[in-house]
Amino acid sequence: MKSTTSSNSLYLYGIVLVAVIGGLLFGYDTAVISGAEKGLQAFFLGSADFVYTDVFHGISCSSALIGCIIGSFLSGVLATRFGRRTTLKVAGLLFFLSALGSYCPEFLFFDHGQPGMGLLVAFNVYRIIGGIGVGLASAICPMYIAEIAPSHLRGKLVSWNQFAIIFGQLVVYFVNFAILGDHIAPIVEQVGENVYAILNPEASAWCTEVGWRYMFVSEAVPALLFFLLLFCVPETPRYLVMTGRDRQALGVLQRINGEERAERIFNDIRNSIKSETEPLLTYGVLVIFVGIMLSVFQQIVGINAVLYYAPRIFASCGFDNAMLFTVFMGVSNLLFTLVAIFNVERWGRKPLLISGSLGMALGALAFAAANLFGLNPLFAAAAIMVYSASFMFSWGPICWVLISEIFPNTIRGAAVAIAVAFQWIANFAVSSSFVPMYNMEVQPGDHFGHIFVYALYGAFCLLAALFVWRLVPETKGKTLEDMNRLWKK
Repeated sequence: MKSTTSSNSLYLYGIVLVAVIGGLLFGYDTAVISGAEKGLQAFFLGSADFVYTDVFHGISCSSALIGCIIGSFLSGVLATRFGRRTTLKVAGLLFFLSALGSYCPEFLFFDHGQPGMGLLVAFNVYRIIGGIGVGLASAICPMYIAEIAPSHLRGKLVSWNQFAIIFGQLVVYFVNFAILGDHIAPIVEQVGENVYAILNPEASAWCTEVGWRYMFVSEAVPALLFFLLLFCVPETPRYLVMTGRDRQALGVLQRINGEERAERIFNDIRNSIKSETEPLLTYGVLVIFVGIMLSVFQQIVGINAVLYYAPRIFASCGFDNAMLFTVFMGVSNLLFTLVAIFNVERWGRKPLLISGSLGMALGALAFAAANLFGLNPLFAAAAIMVYSASFMFSWGPICWVLISEIFPNTIRGAAVAIAVAFQWIANFAVSSSFVPMYNMEVQPGDHFGHIFVYALYGAFCLLAALFVWRLVPETKGKTLEDMNRLWKK
């Protein structure tokens, strides 16, 4: 006998589909820079009051991540005080505001189309606002799904969030590709120390002036849709119990699980939640350490250097239509995310993480070798595809699954917030350092940076596999209430 009726299932999947739009916006917001960054760089190279260097560009491309750090730290407090659903509504509004502000950072304070330090600061402020939304969504969306979903479906449904993130990235790759159309992206070359030249200023004028703006503002549509749909979904049963709304919690559980099973789940929740929160270290240091390191390893393997700068990387391999290769990579990423979604409950979390780490190490080291030995550009492109695909069926979705489920109920809000904050700190470190490191040269044209940075990422991938093997527990088939017993001192 099935645990839920078709009506229950439709209700559950409808809720999850709304929640994962937050994941889609997460992916959309973080990847939109991949198409916009060259136009943005060319625009600010026209500044009269400062020199726009690789360092400035790296910070501008990754400034949203500062907001992600802030948002993830705030997520625990907001989710505990105001609820998971309300926090997601705030995220939706921030996404919308950021999209409009990034489109026209000159609004109210600056002359349109006149680059300068003040305008750069304003642009980055709007990107940080969007980043706060991403930070909130990245922590709360998987938490919301995990607290809504029955235990036998939790891994699969939380993995939908990662699918939505990758789908959002793929959508924005297509959107950027469509916006670019027949227009030519700027070609920027360093011609001296802190001196840069645009090699095709006339051909790339449209991209420099307005193209990047259209890419950023395109996010406003899904952001507004997300905000409005959140009024149609319930708060999570666990949060409702934590705030004394037992009748509402039982009603939601009954609609999802049926009456008989709902009673058992409701009693488990009440028994596990002795208070709204407990001290963070109630269950020891190890659970916090494991959560933090899962987040850190997901980022220091370098995946977002590929996702944010894919067109630049493929162009450096010698391909004329780098955006087309970026779209192809996006499709591949989506397909391999499906591998995780359909197998996470069959194979477990640890096997997927370990195998993905080894696949990523192979791809990263192969890319470094391709640049070291001057191999065919197609080999380098294939190596990047292997690296990216390996992440998508492992660390991409499974890290979020584990972060959403590994912490005991009474510390989950604060612990998830801390883990996700460390994830964004690591992401910022990787993303802001990538362009300067990737462009390093010992001798002109030697591609030293290409070799060094991916050899480094490959080494981190191997360390990630070792960490999972030694310290990460398998959580397949366990309820969220089981986490209390798993980590109890």
